[in-house]
Amino acid sequence: MPPTEADQQPIVVVGGGFGGLSAALELAAASPSTPVLLMEPQERFLFLPLLYELLSGELRRWEIAPRYSELLAGRGLAWLQERVSSINTSERSLITQQGRQLHYSQLVIATGGQPITYGIPGVLEHTLGFRSLADVDRLKALVEQLKLQRRPLQRLVIVGAGASGVELACKLADLLQGAAVVELVEQGDDLLPQAKSFNRDQARQALLQRDIRLRTGTRVTSVQADSLSLQRSANSSEQLSCDGVIWTGGVVGSVPALTPAQELDGRGRLPCDAELRVIGCEQVFAIGDAAVCAEASGSALPASALPATAQVAYQQAACVAANVLRQRRGDALEPFIWKDLGEMLGLGIGQATLTGMGFTLAGPAAFQLRRLAYLARMPGLQHQLRVAGGWLADWF
Repeated sequence: MPPTEADQQPIVVVGGGFGGLSAALELAAASPSTPVLLMEPQERFLFLPLLYELLSGELRRWEIAPRYSELLAGRGLAWLQERVSSINTSERSLITQQGRQLHYSQLVIATGGQPITYGIPGVLEHTLGFRSLADVDRLKALVEQLKLQRRPLQRLVIVGAGASGVELACKLADLLQGAAVVELVEQGDDLLPQAKSFNRDQARQALLQRDIRLRTGTRVTSVQADSLSLQRSANSSEQLSCDGVIWTGGVVGSVPALTPAQELDGRGRLPCDAELRVIGCEQVFAIGDAAVCAEASGSALPASALPATAQVAYQQAACVAANVLRQRRGDALEPFIWKDLGEMLGLGIGQATLTGMGFTLAGPAAFQLRRLAYLARMPGLQHQLRVAGGWLADWF
């Protein structure tokens, strides 16, 4: 496509997760005359940080998973409910799984991540994930089954003691009410390796209060339908029977095929410069779990150490939206500088811990502050008001 014709095409955002949706909304709001197209195959946006509260019944499905048709109504951008299968950066075009070809003037890749299995046998076949509404439904059914059966020595195993694993373990222990043992398996030396020390201490205390066994320095070597094989050292292995395994062992980037081919990093992410532009692709930007960015001076952490959290994706979305519009005007781009606004963890039903803004807090008050902080990050003022109204109705 000739450059002049390509420049007349819409800005396309691929992926409607936390970063992608935020970037698309910011672009549409900041430049109403510029056509913006969001490519997202799912019917509902999913607010992942509150997925644990949906599992426990503390929040309702519509609160954390509103429909895109509702969120985008009257917001000045188009939405195409199709998945992008390949991108040709030379021709500024993309092809969907349905075979549709579209052209873009600028592109934002925000396709998120997918669970990493490390090639361990049985992970894909015999474990549950926790990244979708379907995962919540499957896990709810398993919890109800265990509570009804009440067989001796029932056990759920969660692999990965990062934030997802710890939050999930505490919620499940509260939901099971002693119907099954919950065990947390971590290959590293400790839980929450990137967390603030206060939150790590509160998490460890929460696990102890719920009799959740934490196995650190333990590697999963294979997963079977009713057990998993563990190894602590070259001469120490164990076959652990269980009624279910939930895999929270990390994510890798989920990036559509690019032509010309782009070399990804070891976690499947697109290398970007400090301005969030994909290296070698002038008109293509990437954010969130799909990107690894060069370090900018003034950042709180090296780019390679940025946590894979909604907070980072939200800040990158604002930066990339501004840089896309700067590029259209011919202005200099500005680097992404992450600002650590604090860290929050749910630690069971009605409990949480948080560190940030110069203070630390744990317990029910932290739980309410965490919910309010996430309410402020939900997309769209109308949805925020609906959720807030529902919470007020519950309290009264």
